[in-house]
Amino acid sequence: MAKRVIGFHYKLFDSKGQLLENSEQQGPLYFLEGHGQIIPGLESAVIGMNIGDTKKIDVKSKDAYGEIRADLVIEVSEDQFPKGKQLKIGDQFQVDQNHNSPVFIVKNLTNGKVTLDGNHPMAGKDLTFDVKISAIRPATAEEIAHGHAHGEDPAHFHHD
Repeated sequence: MAKRVIGFHYKLFDSKGQLLENSEQQGPLYFLEGHGQIIPGLESAVIGMNIGDTKKIDVKSKDAYGEIRADLVIEVSEDQFPKGKQLKIGDQFQVDQNHNSPVFIVKNLTNGKVTLDGNHPMAGKDLTFDVKISAIRPATAEEIAHGHAHGEDPAHFHHD
């Protein structure tokens, strides 16, 4: 089956019904199916939809950003950070230059110890998406080679 690029608008809600994100301001999200560009539980529901279709999609945490992993919460000594660096709760950083490395967030500062959390901020959360498919087109050879969608191409998209 030929790979497709799918564009959709979405509203993202947490398990309490609180709106977390809305794509209306920045435009639809485009992804290359089968390449892990969006969370698995959302992709599996969206790929069966057609242009103009709308759907409420409930995604359990294991099929979203995963469960919270205790091994990604660590405590280190504050002296392991550069001298003069004023750490504060909420600071984010990667431990190396590899873009696949987890982003760690400073969660707590106590008595010279820093608690870091490498879990995605939405790990452990069940999510609900309201989606509307806005575009579907065949993926280009370049997109397939690169493993991701290159966005909207008005010459090739079929819009609603």
